[in-house]
Amino acid sequence: MTIPRASAIVGAGTMGPGMAAVLARSGSQVKLNDISAEVLDRAKAATELAAQVLDRVGAPSQPGGSVSFEVDFPTAVSGADLVLEAVPEKIELKREVFANLEEHCAATAILATNTSGIPISEIAKGLRHPQRVIGMHWSNPPHLIPMIEVVPGEHTGDDVRAKVVAIIEAFGYQAVVEKEVPGFVENRILYAILRECLSLVERGIITEADMDTCVKWGIGYKLSVIGPMRLLDMAGLDIYESVASYLNPDLSDSAEVPQFIRERTASKRLGMKTLGGIYEYTEEQVRERRAEIASGLIAVRKVLSGL
Repeated sequence: MTIPRASAIVGAGTMGPGMAAVLARSGSQVKLNDISAEVLDRAKAATELAAQVLDRVGAPSQPGGSVSFEVDFPTAVSGADLVLEAVPEKIELKREVFANLEEHCAATAILATNTSGIPISEIAKGLRHPQRVIGMHWSNPPHLIPMIEVVPGEHTGDDVRAKVVAIIEAFGYQAVVEKEVPGFVENRILYAILRECLSLVERGIITEADMDTCVKWGIGYKLSVIGPMRLLDMAGLDIYESVASYLNPDLSDSAEVPQFIRERTASKRLGMKTLGGIYEYTEEQVRERRAEIASGLIAVRKVLSGL
């Protein structure tokens, strides 16, 4: 299997529109489903915006693709060769969705979850055909980050894994196959970095703004081009061994959510969506920052695609 003729995405919130735009541009007829007609209305504009971004990055395009918006679950998923679940990160909700998918999807349909860390085997528990279930974790924004984590569960069939990898590669993304581990690989690395960043800010070692600058132009700049394993070879494994011997014991190993975060969430300071988190924002500034980030990701993707 390459690009599925028909696809369905269950959940039209943050990730659904971008995923739909990528699949449709690759030639798949996509049905985007949500229980909320209001969410689907917002998703129409978000999907169009994602399609425009794909134009800007020069993403490959194939004829025949489309996106339609469907509030009725059985209508959305019946006939789909690939179904992507993108509902909120609540395991009971995801299990309910997959139980319904077994009832309404063709026996040959691949049932994928976009969970960012719930074990695939736990989501598939209790299903009659868990071999059809696989993790297909896109990064946010999904129409700009051309890498997807492929995570088979305990019972996922090898043929399902191979088909998902082929689909991802067919629309020009990188497929990274992983074993099950809480949070998967990308989020584990991200949260390890964020834990140390927050620890240093809490201790007063560095300000929030200087931390952003340090990571953006230090490790962020390098790792986007080199990758951590190649960076070790470039720097020298003897150098890493020497520095790690005294630095690793001093790194944060806290298992708690930092107080820096708890204080802000308790005050409903959640970030851009509440116009205040670590930084303060106006509505205009949020729009400007999001546009700047999108433009930056577009530019970086173009450069990295040529390396």
